[in-house]
Amino acid sequence: MKKLIIAITTIGYMTGSAIAQSTNWDNSPANWNNSQANWNNSPSNWNNSPSNWNNSPSNWNSSNGIYDNQGRRTGYEVQSPSGVTNVFDNNGNRVGYVPGK
Repeated sequence: MKKLIIAITTIGYMTGSAIAQSTNWDNSPANWNNSQANWNNSPSNWNNSPSNWNNSPSNWNSSNGIYDNQGRRTGYEVQSPSGVTNVFDNNGNRVGYVPGK
């Protein structure tokens, strides 16, 4: 019985610590607005696709490109209707996001 109480106490303590240390819900990847499973954030969505001319590395007039310090394009960003800014590499892989405000 003592082992069971210690295990339950330890699990409760670890879970509480994890929750306390987690980021706020608006920034969390578990929040549906930020989730890659949300169609608005999916690379399969035409608005986010590298095949869309607005996101294409071949479009030199694109205003959403991301560049490294040497001037090489490393990806692009697209804002979803919910305000989340999705960051994609040049192949259309979602590599990050900035939560909506």
